[in-house]
Amino acid sequence: MRVGPIAYPVGRADFLGSFFDTVTVRLEGGARGSRFPTLAALYRDGELSPDATELARAELSNVERELRQHPPADVVWDINEPDVGPPWGSDIADTITSLGNYFVTADGRQLIAVMDAAFDASVRTGKPVRIA
Repeated sequence: MRVGPIAYPVGRADFLGSFFDTVTVRLEGGARGSRFPTLAALYRDGELSPDATELARAELSNVERELRQHPPADVVWDINEPDVGPPWGSDIADTITSLGNYFVTADGRQLIAVMDAAFDASVRTGKPVRIA
């Protein structure tokens, strides 16, 4: 993700896609954007305006809270291929206790925290968030 010249590394495209697919399946009953339309718009369009990022932060907070109610085994790697699991299978760190803390970036940060930081930067700078 990027906000102006500032990069917020999130990892591979399939990893980010898995986050959004998991939200869609586990929290929206398979209808992307039905409960979290601003986050869905970011994934669909690859960009959010600064005006939308405050709402995205609120949605992200709700997503995190609700994902905590799901075990790591509930992860959805690819909504279009439900039998496909993540490349690491079920070999995850003991510190991952729910889907709320399942998504960890390549540099060891929580994806939700990285996204929140990007949204915050967008609000503060007036620049859009882009998936890059």
